Amino acid sequence: MSETTKIGNYRYRILALVFLATTINYFDRSILGVLAPTLQKLFDWSNKDYAAIMVSFKIAYGIGLLFMGGIIDKMGTKIGYTISIAIWSIFGMLHAAVRPAFGLIGFILARFGLGIGESGNFPAAIKTVAEWFPKKDRAFATGIFDASTSVGAILAPFIVAAVVSKEGNNWQIPFLFTGVLSALWVFLWLKTYQKPEVHPKLSKAELEYINSDSREETTENIPWVKLLPKRETWAFSLTTITDAVWWFYLFWGAKFLTEQFGVDIDGMGLPFLVIFLLADAGSLLGGYASGALIKKGWSINSSRKITMLVCAIIILPVSFVPVITSKWLAVFLIGLGAAGHQSWSINGYTLVSDVFPKKATASVIGIGKMIGVAVAVIADLSLGAVLDTANNSGYFWAFVIAGMSYITILLFVHLLMPKMTPLDDNLEYVK
Repeated sequence: MSETTKIGNYRYRILALVFLATTINYFDRSILGVLAPTLQKLFDWSNKDYAAIMVSFKIAYGIGLLFMGGIIDKMGTKIGYTISIAIWSIFGMLHAAVRPAFGLIGFILARFGLGIGESGNFPAAIKTVAEWFPKKDRAFATGIFDASTSVGAILAPFIVAAVVSKEGNNWQIPFLFTGVLSALWVFLWLKTYQKPEVHPKLSKAELEYINSDSREETTENIPWVKLLPKRETWAFSLTTITDAVWWFYLFWGAKFLTEQFGVDIDGMGLPFLVIFLLADAGSLLGGYASGALIKKGWSINSSRKITMLVCAIIILPVSFVPVITSKWLAVFLIGLGAAGHQSWSINGYTLVSDVFPKKATASVIGIGKMIGVAVAVIADLSLGAVLDTANNSGYFWAFVIAGMSYITILLFVHLLMPKMTPLDDNLEYVK
């Protein structure tokens, strides 16, 4: 009889809901990237215009991260997550109401609202995993739900191609699709979710397993002013700088494939399927790998960082994508980079719950991802400007930076947090 059978597996029902929420999140987020070549013609956007739309989302995402993590820590995961998905669903559907006369400003405003709502997903998701899984299982659990980012990104091009013509007819429908899914999710979440300590359907054995490697915590909130000076906060923040790379694949990938290899809207599905299936494999393998090392007796510090080092090495070849003439080799290398990023990312997220108290997890995630968003904004503005003035040469530097950044960042993470010593309720090192 397996360990899961003995202690129960209700925690995986909660994880399934987080998986579904993140799928909806990334489907909503990915639609515009897939439709970009089509909408750019319909609305007569320049590359700078498209970059401005992307930047509006990221600015709002960064602003949202300033307070959404704190709201989720203060109000609890159940209510905080519900507020987040309600906001992003409303603004996601509002994209469909934009008309050509107000195309640029309309999409900027819709993306801004979407960014505010979506900023709550990862703080809430990581906090949920910290509440429902022991440390040794958190990277794998994070890998499972983080794989849904690829599911959402895979669904987007296929659904778009199924309902939108090459001329752009019916472009509004994909933006409306997530409204129904979001309403279903909110119903299931409010019906299902409670904290493990008070959940009537959780067995005593499973609760003991969840808390098996965690300390008891008080319910008193930890303010941002105490979290900001901690070296561990900034170590995690450095890992999120690579979010700019992931968003480059997500929002500029379709444009790159169109401009470099002539891929149209009907042909975008298969390349995206390859890229994001590889990303899914990275999510699962990266989470499994560090957890397996911990179970073999490795320290959490060594397990997380060695896994992240392997990821950084795997990502290096993506730097060669702009000089490759084979479409499918380019797609494979982008997919390899996406796989490495997802594995890197989930181990980065897990650093937070490895070191900080559970009640501060969403706040630290919010602070760190805000830094990543700021870097992504600068990257978008720079890339849009270069593409308009120097054509596709901007992609060359984008891919070189994408390949080299991870291994450099890991060095600084290690310097800031060499031992990953856990912090107690007062943010003092546990002896």
